[in-house]
Amino acid sequence: MTREELYRIAETWFQQQNWKPFKFQKETWKAFLQGKHGLLNAPTGSGKTYALWFPIVLNYIKKNPDYKTKHKKGLKAVWITPLRALSEEIRQSAERVTIDLDTQMTVGIRTGDTSAKARLAMKKQMPDLLITTPESLQLLLASKGYDKIFKDCTAIVVDEWHELLGTKRGVQMELAISRLKSISKQLRIWGISATIGNLDQARNVLLGPQTKALENSVMIKANVKKKITVKSIIPKKMETFPWRGHLGLRLLEDVIPIIKNSKTTLLFTNTRSQCEIWFQKILEKHPELAGEIAMHHGSINKETRSWVEQAIRNESLKAVVCTSSLDLGVDFAPVETVVQIGGPKGVARFLQRAGRSGHRPGKESVIYFMPTHAIELIEASALQKAVKQNTVEDRIPYLNSWDVLLQYMTTLAISDGFYPDEIYKEVSQTFCYQTLTKDQWQWLLNFLVMGSQSLQSYDEYKKLTIEEDGKFKVNDRGVAMRHRFQIGTIVGDTNLTVRYQKGGYIGSIEEFFISKLNRGDVFTFAGRNLEFIRIKGMQVHVRNSTKKTNRISSWMGSRLTLSAQMSELLRVELYSSYNDKKDQSKEIRSLAHIFERQRRESIVPKPNEFLIETFKTREGYHHIFYPFEGRFVHEAMGSLLGYRISLLSPITFSLAFNDYGFELLSDKPINMQQVIDNDLFTTDYLLDDLQKSLNATEMARRKFRDIAIISGMVFTGYPNKAIKMKHLQSNSQLLFEVFRDYEPENLLFQQAFTETFQHQLEEGRLRLSMLRIATQEIVWKQCQKATPFSFPLITDRLSREKLSSEKWEDRIKRMAALLMKK
Repeated sequence: MTREELYRIAETWFQQQNWKPFKFQKETWKAFLQGKHGLLNAPTGSGKTYALWFPIVLNYIKKNPDYKTKHKKGLKAVWITPLRALSEEIRQSAERVTIDLDTQMTVGIRTGDTSAKARLAMKKQMPDLLITTPESLQLLLASKGYDKIFKDCTAIVVDEWHELLGTKRGVQMELAISRLKSISKQLRIWGISATIGNLDQARNVLLGPQTKALENSVMIKANVKKKITVKSIIPKKMETFPWRGHLGLRLLEDVIPIIKNSKTTLLFTNTRSQCEIWFQKILEKHPELAGEIAMHHGSINKETRSWVEQAIRNESLKAVVCTSSLDLGVDFAPVETVVQIGGPKGVARFLQRAGRSGHRPGKESVIYFMPTHAIELIEASALQKAVKQNTVEDRIPYLNSWDVLLQYMTTLAISDGFYPDEIYKEVSQTFCYQTLTKDQWQWLLNFLVMGSQSLQSYDEYKKLTIEEDGKFKVNDRGVAMRHRFQIGTIVGDTNLTVRYQKGGYIGSIEEFFISKLNRGDVFTFAGRNLEFIRIKGMQVHVRNSTKKTNRISSWMGSRLTLSAQMSELLRVELYSSYNDKKDQSKEIRSLAHIFERQRRESIVPKPNEFLIETFKTREGYHHIFYPFEGRFVHEAMGSLLGYRISLLSPITFSLAFNDYGFELLSDKPINMQQVIDNDLFTTDYLLDDLQKSLNATEMARRKFRDIAIISGMVFTGYPNKAIKMKHLQSNSQLLFEVFRDYEPENLLFQQAFTETFQHQLEEGRLRLSMLRIATQEIVWKQCQKATPFSFPLITDRLSREKLSSEKWEDRIKRMAALLMKK
């Protein structure tokens, strides 16, 4: 069958659906059938799934002319999804193609939600088309005879590649692809990405730099006109001193008409805690919406999430309050409107969420931006510009993740074993390990066989043996079993399952939250008020409660930071407050009275100015700096500056920071002129001072816990018998101290510091922001009291610190009233 005949099959199918294939879809079909690899860049809701399922099926038809009567079973394509929630939608799309084209191809899903029975069936007979996650793919590579499973595989598609790039799960994919390329010579490698800035680099990471796959690849960009309309919800009354989170729920009544006037609305929050709060408050104020509103986030059980997704499709829900669990490619045709609650902190995330509305080619996406405090309206204005300019962030890939590589090597060793020279050649062609030296490779091999230099006396760290023919293999069943339980690179707090006393499963929650509860305490989770009874094993036993509570379940690591692109856009919008009103956005115009008050007390900085404010309250001396670079950079910069100031004269600070600036609070004033004169914002000795200022060793020690778990040095426990996080921390801490004292050249020990500076503290971005400040005029304003810009920062700290028995909301209202007095 010729390619033209194959294209006609696809186009006929589209005609039957009353659709017309886009140019990018046809280009993808052509490139795939020509045997090329590639990266497809297309917006959410443009039909990118069909751009790749079709050529996969058409290629099968081409190779099997009698496909309608004869069918050769076996795995032919693997579709990788970063979220399990997406797998059902992807399966439905695949089956629609395979069934309508009258093939006998089967479609299967293998994720963490797949039952043991279904996995066993796959072990006997793999489906033709498999939808899976990076972790589940690694488990397949840990199966004996995995090469036979993949030898006839013609395609691997990595969906939502931008979500994996710049994460250790992305590194997992790089390694898996390097292996599959060697097993299947006919393998075509494709990535799909909706929103990403560094597209060329993304393709290099996916295919491997300087590889034949990269040479024989294409970049296909969809020129699909997607209209995105951003509507800011500007409060009718806005206080001059808007505190953090205060405006959020105040605007609840502005959201209700949006919900009622749309078939279905998604309300996106940035954290699971915020999701729980909004769901509860909407129902409290509007009980008539009970049964028409639901909640969706990653800690709610699968059955509930699946029910919510189906209810959206059926148009039986008016609204869903959700988190990033609904960010990506799930196909929700009926969704008309999206509401973003609070700044999304990144352009790509905002565009992704906007794309959930009008999730069809050619349909307009409508997204409302609802600020949680007034200053976030500057973010809203910046996002308006970003949408028009189609500005999106880069995703920075990992380099030399030794923990992921050690895990991968162990994975290969527990299946069929591996020969070092063969795997070294494959691994060194990946982006992450392109600088891997023979010495480093030998160190990794020695580590797995002998347990590294300082651990050679302990048999538990000797995992691999070398067989007579030079193959590296795991022959210990216990090592193999523990490794399979621990495959994966997402490390967080220990999760406990939440169940009713009589056994009904509700979801999962992190240990750190539950550890603070006493028997009888009531908390909100999954939209229900639950009374805590006990922890038994790894289960939290609860019962429903009618008591009201302000205790909302919360999760660690839930705070987002402004991206570099978003920070720059934010500063540009801030500077626009000096423009003529006709050249300002409506959001900036709505903040005119706040800017006026800010200028009365201090200044609104211009592009060539860097603002420092100081004032005194009963809490002490406040010193506030405004880089507008995001909370992670501000945490590092605040610690660095505090350390350098303490070298001039002994002083103790407490540090607070948000996305706009940071505060150094002390019991005595700083000589700010001395700070300016001594050039404390210099990048000279930056790394050395940063290490001293932040107690980088302690931060690296905590980072090492994750590295020790991923690399397999520390075992997290068996199902329902997980080891507590404090024990994992102490176990990894002992190893960290051994390496620090006796083996500082240990690659994993060094990796802990590298990741601390590059990923947690964003040292590169910190350096660039300090270089920018060095070119600006430092303006120091000695204020009489808190300014509108400083108020969210101070109240954010008060909401987290329990400085008095007075309710913090009442205290902040009183502070605002005092500040407004002339």
